[in-house]
Parts: sequence; structure tokens; C-alpha cells
Amino acid sequence: MQEIRHSIVQRHLPVALLLLSSIAGCAGGNAAVPPGSTASGAEGPPNQGVVTPRRDGDAEAGKQAFRFETFGNERFWTDAVRLPAGMMAQRVTPMQALELGISIDVDALSADTRRALTAELRIDPTGRTSAMLNDPAMLAMLINANAVIGMPVKDASGDGVMDVMKGDKVGASCAFCHTATDGSAFRVAGGGSIGTRLDGLASHNLDVGRIFATAANSRALYPTLQLSLNANKGNTLGRAPTGLTETSTEAEVDAYLSNPAFYPKGMFDDTFDGNGNPMHNTPLFRQDLAAPYGSEGLIARLDNFSNLVYTTLFDQTALTTPGGRAFLHTLGGAAGDEIADDYVKVLAATGVTGYPFVKAAPHAKPGSEDAPIGLRVDEATLLALNAYLAHLIAPVGAPADAQVYARGRQIFRTAGCTDCHNVDQGKPVPTFIVAMKRIFPGDNPVVLAQRMPPLNDVLNTAESIFDDKMAVVNASGRGEIRGTTMPLLLDLARKPVFLHDNSVASLADLLDPKRGANAPHPFYLTDATRRSDVVEFLKSLDTSNDSGRR
Repeated sequence: MQEIRHSIVQRHLPVALLLLSSIAGCAGGNAAVPPGSTASGAEGPPNQGVVTPRRDGDAEAGKQAFRFETFGNERFWTDAVRLPAGMMAQRVTPMQALELGISIDVDALSADTRRALTAELRIDPTGRTSAMLNDPAMLAMLINANAVIGMPVKDASGDGVMDVMKGDKVGASCAFCHTATDGSAFRVAGGGSIGTRLDGLASHNLDVGRIFATAANSRALYPTLQLSLNANKGNTLGRAPTGLTETSTEAEVDAYLSNPAFYPKGMFDDTFDGNGNPMHNTPLFRQDLAAPYGSEGLIARLDNFSNLVYTTLFDQTALTTPGGRAFLHTLGGAAGDEIADDYVKVLAATGVTGYPFVKAAPHAKPGSEDAPIGLRVDEATLLALNAYLAHLIAPVGAPADAQVYARGRQIFRTAGCTDCHNVDQGKPVPTFIVAMKRIFPGDNPVVLAQRMPPLNDVLNTAESIFDDKMAVVNASGRGEIRGTTMPLLLDLARKPVFLHDNSVASLADLLDPKRGANAPHPFYLTDATRRSDVVEFLKSLDTSNDSGRR
């Protein structure tokens, strides 16, 4: 009896399996070997896809850029979104920030501050009685010290002193979603921590929605909210039953952002398409192994991915420029035009002026992957980021019993998993895109809008949120298919939920046939012992490929 359970297995289709955005799984069992596999097992798919060359700059400069570079977006976050002002008005304490998943770099604190905090936590390890952690004024002090990870402060006043209470501004850096700490000083269960930076780790506990809701003008995040657009006849796409509009109040926007059913913890909506499709934060270590970029595979080159983040997500007002409008129109037609027009109205209504804020230069090829909205930030910095992210060491895998590891590894090799995934995690992941129907057999989309090739039509399966991420923004933007990219199978033991939409609670659940034949990634092991062995193997994986011998 065949152990594999999956739907719509057609022998003429390429067996391209993947675990979306951060997960691992199997597509095989123990009785029948899928096409492309052998009875003795395989190390990975025979066709690894096309490799895109990468250029690297100065890695040390890249580290500083990863942690502190803003390219001027501090004016967006401080003057438009008004995140620092909102935090101060709500008297957010360091403890509350930690509970939201924000982490603090203990090495950025003065020696006196470290000693005082250590003494308080020695008396009460919970931090509940710590005067420092429960003082709203202390949060401003931490920001001024550049200790709040991912929220770099900039000396806007030019007086050489960082002080957010006296006009200095706070921006956003890559580290916000992609750095944790070792928790050596303090850790909040299910939240952030205080310790030494561990760059590249996915911030699984970062409650981005609730953090944004503390801003004084969260309406300035309009393009990345779940919207109800006239061009779509008022319909909306996302987790919330109704969408927001350009006239939605600050309270209504905050209610959406702070609702965990609509914007779950550990997720970030990184597409400016008017859909509510936050995806789970992914790691940024060993990005030399990770191409293409984005769970949908829109971007082939790492520096292009970084540029898109800086020029559109970290300063969304750049979407109102001619290049930004052209890009939104290409992606969404009338809906894209409406997003840009409505956003201008929102910015005017909330007193935002002087935008865009990002410091970027016009590019010779607007609309290309190099410059989707016609802007590109400093090339040397982008290449420096390449070098840093490509060589950031991945975490060591979880310890595993040698026999369990060996059994799990062999099942992984023979059960069909390697028709898509490589065993050796020190090897780049295959670069092909997995078609949506293959990764999600329940995909039954309707056409919401027609688009010009190479873009596919805007498609949506109403019964599921899994495909919302790929409805508008997907790899068809570079002539590929609508589908998903291959994840890094690294640091899985630390991951609390699985699949990009947070829909699966554990690796064991991911591989359990109880999820059903039409579920996303429906590739299962029916035997619980074999399933457990594969789970332990996956948790132990790291780039050294010798986890079981540790």
C-alpha cells in the first residue's frame, strides 16, 4: 500500500514540490517511489534551475547597512507614519515593546545602564518590577542609543546628539524583521529579547501589525493595507471580511492592524497591492543559497530585492511618483491607479508633505527588476548588503539522535522529498518556481482582472488565503509562472508555525495526512514514527550537513 497521500498526481507533470516560504516537507512514502527518485534515494532534484550571478561589495559596510541604513526613510516613519510619536503618546514601555516582539541590543547600552538593568533583573527575572523596563521614558533612551533593533535613529537636527524628543528621527532597517538576540540579558516568552544581536534570524515573534497600530498615522501605510477599491467593485481580498478605504479613520486602520486574526504575529505584508496578505517573516542569513527572492519569486537578484524594499516598502510614498504609479498600473490596472490616487488623498488628509523621502536616483531602465519604480538606491551599499547577507552564518541545527537522524535522512531521500529539496543545505536551493496547482491542489481560482503578458491574470481562490500572496505580485512579473519558490530548510527548530500564511502549527502537522488532499503542500507520511523521524531530521539541518553526527 502506497504511503504517500497527495492530490492530482499526474505522471506527466514535473514533480516539483516545495514548502512555501519557510518550511520543509515530504512528497513521498515507503512503497512507491515517485518519478525522479530511485530506490536507493537521491540527494536532490536533477534539474536545479538557472543560477543568477551575484556581485558582492564590502561585507563590513553591508553589516552597517543591514543594521542602520535608512536612505532617508526615517522621514517616512517619523513624519508620515509617525511611529515614534505614537509610541510616546501611548507611553509604550520597553517591556511593552518587548511583548510586541521588538528586541534590544544589549551591547549598544552604556556600561552603567547594563549594570543597572542586570541588577533589576537579578532581583526579579520576570522584569515585571523593573523600573527601567516599565518606564516609558526609557524607551526613548534605548532608541537614542540605537539599541532598539531595526529602528535606527538619525541626527536630523545636526547637533551631534541623538534625541528623538528633540526632533531627531527614527527609521527602519532590514534588521527590524530579520534579527533577534541571544536573549543573554532578558527574554519575554513569545516576544522579543535583550542580548547580543544575531543578524539574519527571522523575527518569528515580531507583532508587526500591533507595532504599526501604535503609530500616530498608520493611515500612511495605505498601499499595504487590505483595501476595498471601487475598481474591484468594493470587493476585498484578505483575512478581514471588509476592506479599508481612503476615508477609513485612524481607529479603523488600527483595529485592522492590531487584530491577530487579520494580521497575525510574525508576519509582514510586503506587497503594495491593496490585498491583506501578510506573510511569515523569513531568514536573511546565507542568501547566497536562497535565490530567487520573495516567496512568490518576483525578484531574481539579491541586490534588486534590497532595492525594491528600500524604494517601496520603507518609503511607500515613492509609489505616488510617476515611476511608482506606472508600476502600480502595470500590476493592477485601474485598481493600481486607484491605490495611488487614494494614497495621495490620505497623505493630504493627514498632513504629510515633502514626500517621497527615500534618497534614490532615477534609473535608466524604469520598470525593470533593477528599478521597478524607476529608482535605485546607492549601488555600493546594495552590493555591500549582498556580501553581508550572502555570508551570514546560518544557525546550527538542533541536536538529533544519530539513529533517528539517519532514518529521517533516508526517508527524506527515498520518499520523494528530494524531487524538490536538496539534502545538503550547504547547497543553493533549486531556483525553479513551483506552480500553484502543484503546491496547492485546492487552488481553484477565478479571474479578478486581466493583465498583459508576461503577467498572468489576477487570480484568486475564494476558499483559501494561501494564494492571496500571489494574486497580484508573483513571478510572472519576470516571465515565470505563478507559484512559489524554494525555502531554506534551516533554523526550523526555532520556527513556531509553518507555511507562509501561518496555517500549519508544526512540522509534524505539515506532514500529517489529516490536513487533507487539497491542502497546501499536501505531501504526507502516514506512519507516525516515520513522520517523527523526518521531523527530527529537518530540525537538525544546517549548512554543515552533518547534524546527525554532532
